[in-house]
Amino acid sequence: MTKKPLTARTIAIALPLVFVGAAFAADAVGGPDQVRDLLQKAGYSDIRDIEFDHGLWEAEARQGADRRHDIAIDPATGEIFDAKARPVALGAAAVRAALTQAGYQNLRDLDRDGAVWEADATAPDGTAVELRVSGYDGRVLHREVDDD
Repeated sequence: MTKKPLTARTIAIALPLVFVGAAFAADAVGGPDQVRDLLQKAGYSDIRDIEFDHGLWEAEARQGADRRHDIAIDPATGEIFDAKARPVALGAAAVRAALTQAGYQNLRDLDRDGAVWEADATAPDGTAVELRVSGYDGRVLHREVDDD
């Protein structure tokens, strides 16, 4: 089989499909009903106060006989961040190290909210940003420009 070179026409047709796929992936959990369904399938009940805040879905829910507690959900992947169900692996020093390794500087206001760390920093491009970081592996889940 002979491989044909990519033409401008082929790229023009394929490129929008790539962006449609990326947009679909970014909306893996696109609304409160999907959040509720995802949490119920994962064994949560008494789900309340679902809201989208700083790039993540958040809810209060109960698992088993536990009290209701805060949970975060990555809208792109559907990953659930629940410090009660899965203990947070990273402390503040490890999160600082991961962010520094990723090129962030001037880290400040580092606080943990459940299984997600929040921090203000200067991004590698010099922009002041607010970050939400996984307490499990230190990856940046959401980044937005800090308007303060």
